[in-house]
Amino acid sequence: MFCEKCGSNIPDDAVFCPKCGAKQEINAANVNQPAQQQTNNGKVLAGSGVTELKCPGCGAPIKPQFGEMVITCEYCGSSISLADAGWKSIAKHTMLPLSLATKDQAVSDLKDKMDRGLLHRHLQEQSTLQELNLSYVPFWIVPVSARTNYTAVDAAAEVGTIAATAAIMGLAGGAMGGRGRGGMGLGMVEGTMMGGMMMGGMGAGNTIRAYQLNGNYNYPVVGVKALTQYQPKDYAFDLSKRVDFDTAKIPKGLKILNGDIGEDSSKYEAKTNVSQVQSSKAHAQHHMIRSINTETDAGEPELLHAPIWFARYEHKAKNIILVLDASSGGVINSIGID
Repeated sequence: MFCEKCGSNIPDDAVFCPKCGAKQEINAANVNQPAQQQTNNGKVLAGSGVTELKCPGCGAPIKPQFGEMVITCEYCGSSISLADAGWKSIAKHTMLPLSLATKDQAVSDLKDKMDRGLLHRHLQEQSTLQELNLSYVPFWIVPVSARTNYTAVDAAAEVGTIAATAAIMGLAGGAMGGRGRGGMGLGMVEGTMMGGMMMGGMGAGNTIRAYQLNGNYNYPVVGVKALTQYQPKDYAFDLSKRVDFDTAKIPKGLKILNGDIGEDSSKYEAKTNVSQVQSSKAHAQHHMIRSINTETDAGEPELLHAPIWFARYEHKAKNIILVLDASSGGVINSIGID
């Protein structure tokens, strides 16, 4: 459309002209009627101040709660999200099937993981289950590509340096009278720290090599602010099992959560966490990293509702919270709370 005052070409849903600032009376009238929906290129849009919408899929009324940015229709499963331009239909919305559907199945699966050393052997036997809840939780699945460039001491030089430095410091410790276990332990720690400095001082820079670590991720970002403490760090859902979202496939009475984290925030979170994952992988391969830099690119997120069990155990006056993927049975996160 064109500005009613200066004639500039502006977005169809603009209320004010970005060029001259003039108010567009046609769009302003639509904003003053927040419950009335507008259509733009086949997408359902409305002003960000709306209190009620009609579902783009079935026409049922949708009433967003305060702060919600991702709304799923309880009747047909269509979803809309709040972006800068207003409410718009979510392009792709999928779900994971529910495999661990009962509390008995979830408890049995958790018991098996806890007894086999997820945290400590036989931990479940010494713990009391206090709470167990199942919900369908929204996650933004963000495609992220990452390129990590870093420099590190090459593997052979790294091993040789640590061994040689440890031996030297062990002899020095013996000369200073530190022949006991305490003296040797201190010598090992100090030797490792000093070894890098000695290499630099001796001009052993030729042993520093450049490495590159590339990775592609479908990174899950939890879409509910109240659940961000359970955000997966290095966990991937089995997306090969996902299907189009359908409320008919979800047992009646099972809560389907709406989200209050938008797509832009999910991209930032995904890129930040992927950088940390890349760094962890690099440090797992080389212990003597000198410099590291990661560049990330994020694509358009899709919305995934995943069935999640939240279990709280009491163990020796402390709480342990386990977050279980009720589709694959994988443990997404485990948190100890004093």
